[in-house]
Amino acid sequence: MMALFNKTALECSKLITERYSTSFTLGIKTLDRKLHLPIYAIYGFVRYADEIVDTFHDYDKKTLLLRFKHDTYQAIEEGISLNPVLQSFQLIVRQYKIEHELIEAFLKSMEMDLYCQDYDADGYNEYIYG
Repeated sequence: MMALFNKTALECSKLITERYSTSFTLGIKTLDRKLHLPIYAIYGFVRYADEIVDTFHDYDKKTLLLRFKHDTYQAIEEGISLNPVLQSFQLIVRQYKIEHELIEAFLKSMEMDLYCQDYDADGYNEYIYG
């Protein structure tokens, strides 16, 4: 049954990619088929983090982002999440041994995006890196 659970989670990430970016979806289709699901999983994760920052204006975005971050690392550590986006992401993080430093850099840039501010060169580089 885990195979069905994982397949469904990966399909959710694919659907998110298809709904949010038709051009990115088309680009993915030009790549080797074995890369499609991993890219969908990463995109779903990135898209949902970005949605927290850019869309949910009527909610406490900082709290939502902190919860998302906590849930992300918990999913990676435990190897399971009931959130299909985090389930598919943790599968790929574990399979491809994606460094936590890269995930942290991305989440830090999302946190920086919560606050509209001007950055010096170092801050700008940190934001872009993530």
